[in-house]
Amino acid sequence: MAKVVVITGAGAGVGRATVEEFAREGFDVGLLSRDAARLERAANDVRRYGVNALPIPTDVADPAAVEAAADRVEAELGPIDIWVNVAMATIFSPVAKLTAEEVERGTKVTYLGQVHGMMAALKRMRVRNRGTIVNVGSALAYRSVPLQSVYCGAKAAIRGFTDSLRSEIIHDKLDVHLTMVDLPAVNTPQFDWALNKMGRKAKPVAPIFEPEVPARAIFFAATHQRRDVWVGWSTVKAILANRIAPGLIDRYLAKAGYCGQLADRPTAPNAPANLFKPVSGDYSAHGRFDAQSRDRSWEMFTDRHKASVIAVTAIGLAVVALRAAKRLDAWKHNSDRPRTGRGGR
Repeated sequence: MAKVVVITGAGAGVGRATVEEFAREGFDVGLLSRDAARLERAANDVRRYGVNALPIPTDVADPAAVEAAADRVEAELGPIDIWVNVAMATIFSPVAKLTAEEVERGTKVTYLGQVHGMMAALKRMRVRNRGTIVNVGSALAYRSVPLQSVYCGAKAAIRGFTDSLRSEIIHDKLDVHLTMVDLPAVNTPQFDWALNKMGRKAKPVAPIFEPEVPARAIFFAATHQRRDVWVGWSTVKAILANRIAPGLIDRYLAKAGYCGQLADRPTAPNAPANLFKPVSGDYSAHGRFDAQSRDRSWEMFTDRHKASVIAVTAIGLAVVALRAAKRLDAWKHNSDRPRTGRGGR
């Protein structure tokens, strides 16, 4: 009997690529997203692997809808083995131009959407005492950037909720695994359909990865019981740099964070925005940045590797600091020596 996975945000982007990855590995898939037509196309695409694919139009911001979707998956496909929370929404705008309704909606989708998924999955996995929940995070959960305050705040909140739940699972001695996969910039349609108040097209900050890269990392995390996974060296650098010099990064992003996320091309007056309702169209996993994107990443840092990375970084910083201290001592020593040049006494 095939294992069953539920994937939110399954209609496009990383979620769509993740559906493909699990189906290729023989999983029956429950696909959750808002656009029914796009979900049906995604389901039809992966049925070629001989698996069952069940598309369920769902707004993850609605807890009742998520519960109903979970019930339907278990009724039609069987017990849920893995639940992957991918659905997200972002807004390209400075805080001064945001409305309270936009902040609320973005937070409901990106943060509460994952919370609803965790609660629905845990409710069923607890009874069977088995299962895995994967939450998709971001380097921006550790190092926020300008123009995406809603998204960054929601991703940071997911980290907090995930860590609390993990401790509770351990306390209750449940054989349910909870993992988080933090992503770099990915070539997805979000840069074409996210609400954008900047007047210029949005773009990911290089290096950019194709959505199949995080999809493989998500599958790995789900099937190898890792606490968390950092995808891409750029993610590692962002997280560690913020730990070492957050003030310096603040000032750097104040200068580079705007132009780095905005293309030179203006947005169309009727540009689509998917915050409050889905955008129709033949969108799939990839966005418009294929020519600039990498389809491989040799760097996938799990909890087993990160301790070594952090230790090596700390040692490197200690060595730099020690050398700097020696240079300072030498400079002081030379400064204190009496000068005996011409005219000296």
